Amino acid sequence: MTRRAIVTIAAASCAALLISLGTTARAHHAFAAEFDADKPVKFEQAVVTRVQLINPHSWIYVDVKKPDGTVENWAIEAGSPNILMRRGITRDTVKVGTVIVVDGYQSKDGTRRANGRDLTLPDGTKLFLGSSGTGAPYEVQRPGVDTEN
Repeated sequence: MTRRAIVTIAAASCAALLISLGTTARAHHAFAAEFDADKPVKFEQAVVTRVQLINPHSWIYVDVKKPDGTVENWAIEAGSPNILMRRGITRDTVKVGTVIVVDGYQSKDGTRRANGRDLTLPDGTKLFLGSSGTGAPYEVQRPGVDTEN
């Protein structure tokens, strides 16, 4: 086997490995695999019932009153604890019993799960829940795109 053939095989093997690893990582966190961007949800008076700041995704559980008066419990997926802390959300930010507004996207399977986009606190503070996918801001703001300057 020639040196050129060995280098070509080695390069192709490395490329295949990198593509494989990249696909696996994206698939684990793919918004579109579980959630439907065409099914936005907004809960105006959601009452927090449980908060789990765990890896790889945190969860905020809320009771939501339907128009007929019945209550449903929804699981809202958020980013990892590290992502949430960078966004200003700590264990003390959202406590059980707090009434919040949640914007997000419903799960494709129709269950009461949603990928959270924004959370608005009672004082009007709006926080990004840190998940990736539809509507997610860039981690570093881009001058002239995400900011005025």
